[in-house]
Amino acid sequence: MNVTVIGLGLIGGSLAMALRGCPDIRITGVVRSEHTAQLAEERGVCDTVTRDPMAALADSDLVWLCMPPVAVLDFIKDHREDFRPGTLVTDVCGVKTAIMETAKVLPETVDFIGCHPMAGKETSKLENADAGLFQNAHFILTPGPDSTQEHIDLLEDLARYMGFRDTVLTTPEEHDAMIAYTSQVMHIMAAAVCDDPDLFLCSGFEGGSFRDCTRVAAMDVPLWTELFSLNAPALTKTISRLEDNLRSYRQVLEAGDTRKLAEKLTWSSDRKRRINLEHQRGDDAKLPPD
Repeated sequence: MNVTVIGLGLIGGSLAMALRGCPDIRITGVVRSEHTAQLAEERGVCDTVTRDPMAALADSDLVWLCMPPVAVLDFIKDHREDFRPGTLVTDVCGVKTAIMETAKVLPETVDFIGCHPMAGKETSKLENADAGLFQNAHFILTPGPDSTQEHIDLLEDLARYMGFRDTVLTTPEEHDAMIAYTSQVMHIMAAAVCDDPDLFLCSGFEGGSFRDCTRVAAMDVPLWTELFSLNAPALTKTISRLEDNLRSYRQVLEAGDTRKLAEKLTWSSDRKRRINLEHQRGDDAKLPPD
């Protein structure tokens, strides 16, 4: 099977490296710059590296689009007639509704399944790629209405080979709502904390909780600008709920109501302990909701 990875940055490079050695698979990497092509060849990231996407698409069974969201949207539209009939096309973007909507322009002979590997780093580019990046991470799939079970099974098999913990099948809309809560708003919070005027006065006072909270603020700004913008409806709803929750804590503090504060803290901490226990037990032992 010929697998083509379009874009050998952090995720695309890690994906290609994680697939190396998979039986009966030949990996072609498509890059734009000569520097990335040379680095990929030196590190043995792929079997073949090319700067010609058309040549790679003509011989591909599986095409993995590993670019920022807007670049993926443009690539799908620009190359919609260039995929070989029977090709499975997927991506790695952190938004799915916009991607899946654009994929509707592809011919019926091309199967597009949205994909989101739940792994990453604050750093980007091939220099930081890591074959072990996906170990124990979640692998999210959003199949199209006509996606075949054979193609879903193939991606699940490849995910297991790359070390993913599990595969989650969902809809693009549900994915975007959940990612707005579990990922994107966390980056917004980290950025907002770093907007505080006391940031550069805190040296010597920061602990692990501060470092953990602000870690993702050192983000890839162009990438996250696209992710936030393309998922703005879901993300703004999540931010609004967070604002309500923060306001509620501020109000009980302003009122000096220690009993109410303790009740709120108990309720919140118990919910965190419950989800920790759920993760320890595994997905087959989910606890009932409150």
